[in-house]
Amino acid sequence: MFQAPSVFQRAPLPPATREPGHERTPTTTAPRPAPEPGAPGSAALEPAAARERDPYFDNVKYLAIVLVAVAHAWEPVMDGSRATRALYMIVYTFHMPAFILISGYFSRSFDMTPPKVKRLITGVAVPYVLFETAYSLFKRYADDSPDTAISLIDPFFLTWFLIALFIWRVTTPIWRTLRHPLPVALAIALLASVSPDIGDDLDLQRVLQFLPFFVLGLLMKPEHFRLVRRCEVRLLSVPLFAGALLFAYWIAPHVQLGWLYRANSAQEMDAPWWSGAAMTLAMSGCALALTIGFLAWVPGRARWFTVLGAGTICGYLLHGFLTKGAEYAGLFDRYTWLSDPVGLVVVSLATAVAVTLMCTPPVGRALKWATEPDMAWAFRKDPAKH
Repeated sequence: MFQAPSVFQRAPLPPATREPGHERTPTTTAPRPAPEPGAPGSAALEPAAARERDPYFDNVKYLAIVLVAVAHAWEPVMDGSRATRALYMIVYTFHMPAFILISGYFSRSFDMTPPKVKRLITGVAVPYVLFETAYSLFKRYADDSPDTAISLIDPFFLTWFLIALFIWRVTTPIWRTLRHPLPVALAIALLASVSPDIGDDLDLQRVLQFLPFFVLGLLMKPEHFRLVRRCEVRLLSVPLFAGALLFAYWIAPHVQLGWLYRANSAQEMDAPWWSGAAMTLAMSGCALALTIGFLAWVPGRARWFTVLGAGTICGYLLHGFLTKGAEYAGLFDRYTWLSDPVGLVVVSLATAVAVTLMCTPPVGRALKWATEPDMAWAFRKDPAKH
């Protein structure tokens, strides 16, 4: 199943010009790239007291994680509702591309220096191992599936994004070196969509098919976000989403949802090989347009939920236990009214409240050992500091 994700890192406030993604230092007024907060749970390199926060990116992260969780909650109850299926398709078209694009934007300064490699390991690789194991054990015992294997090469449920982010970030120096990285990344995605022999290891189909959005994020600059947030873009996004919803409602009973998940090649979905490339191009264009529309409407100033943006790593990694737990317990089979319009509203509101609570600071502090472990014992000391 296709999950989202995350741009769960803390984003610093911009300098006096308020350009997103830059920060001030005490020694200079020129903006510099922010530490890459695209990785779930990693701490920034600078001390917390020296960093400020950009409320815009915290707002993006919180609103996106709510959409992710609510869309997951719709899966067991949407079959009886064409409108819910259409909404599900709209959300799934852009929520992962949005996360991945922002992840790429905050990965621009990544290199293979020891401090950043340490952050990559502790903030991405270690949480992947811990939560991949936890979800596998949860299914084994909560779903009475004793044969469920614990495999670090076959991501379970939402953990695929962590290993994907690890791969994308490791390859960042390559994309930063190429003269035309975006066409190369798009070509790789097109080839992956027609290559059934890639297999399921590390969910490489998703890694490769979503790669262009990460590379696009690497190429983004602060002025691009200023353009996205212009009043004209906001106004244009209204008919865009209205038209997308009408179109999704029209095709909802007929479309194969596997195209949204990007976890398989065209041949694996019993489609002609050429349709993989065509659908990849079409879906990428729709995803980019809807992502722009979403980013345009995210408030740039602090709101009551802004503080929750720092805890979206917990909301992302924990809400899956809630969703899967309801499924394993047969909740939706026993209470069929949850598929009715009123039930869908109840499911949506309950999920939104639950993931909001999961993003609160107390939960973040309680899970820091898993999402931002220190692990100083595992790394060599920097010789330059001694």
